[in-house]
Amino acid sequence: MPLRLVFMGTPDFAVPTLLEIVGRGYDVAAVYTRAPRPAGRGMALQPSPVEREARRFELPVLTPKTLRTPEAEAAFRAHGADAAVVVAYGLILPRPILEAVPLGCFNLHASLLPRWRGAAPINRAVMAGDSETGVMVMRMEEGLDTGPVAMAERVVIGPDMTAGELHDRLAPLGADLMLRALGALERGSLGLTPQAESGVTYAGKIEKSETRIDWTRPWKEVHDHCRGLSPFPGAWFALPGGKEPVRVKVLRTTRGEGEGAPGTVLGDRLTVACREGSVRLVELQRAGRQPMTAEEFLRGTAMTAGMRLA
Repeated sequence: MPLRLVFMGTPDFAVPTLLEIVGRGYDVAAVYTRAPRPAGRGMALQPSPVEREARRFELPVLTPKTLRTPEAEAAFRAHGADAAVVVAYGLILPRPILEAVPLGCFNLHASLLPRWRGAAPINRAVMAGDSETGVMVMRMEEGLDTGPVAMAERVVIGPDMTAGELHDRLAPLGADLMLRALGALERGSLGLTPQAESGVTYAGKIEKSETRIDWTRPWKEVHDHCRGLSPFPGAWFALPGGKEPVRVKVLRTTRGEGEGAPGTVLGDRLTVACREGSVRLVELQRAGRQPMTAEEFLRGTAMTAGMRLA
């Protein structure tokens, strides 16, 4: 008999793992995800990506606000699952939930633990200029991403790679890794290795206050900041002119040529000076518009050499 599983996940990153688990014939007793939230212009309630896929396969979906009640614990135990698979779920699993399944709860995490424990490991790895990252399957404990590691895969982060591109590389890789881990779990051969005690870093949630571009930083830090926040929430600058400045997101950059006062536009290729060196803006997005290349952007926006960006 295949393992009976509870799946717990919310965003797009979790969808490939759910699809692989369903496709391989595992018995999914229930899918836990975050409750629908208002989104879009009409602010209508939108189900999570995981809920949409679960409904498509007619799987039972639960959206509790908390797992820290006796009722939530009883409901979780009632599924009679052997194990739980957790991928970017969004709620903390308390000890009674972690102990409610005999084989344990296994989390797919998008970093090389213990580096980048926490909420935004993909963004933080790119923002920090890391040259590699990966995905890991670990058995969960009460601590924040502290559990022993079962399996891992490493991925090189290219010098111009964005967080969105890295996300799309890691999601299917992680799904395959989780399937391999579940297979070993079924066979009773899944080994666990404690995480290293050194090298711990935390990937805190991205705050709005840190998304504005600071041109007084060296070009490499500006470049990593922009690509680490692309495509969402997006690093931005204020374009002067008109009644009030226009907010422009920078979705893709590369190293530029030339130097100048930080924030100064250099030449006609959308190169902007930083404290050390410069960055060339390759893809941008004005508020309320679609993303566009630098060439497309310049057709409708005057950005001449010497202009200062805020």
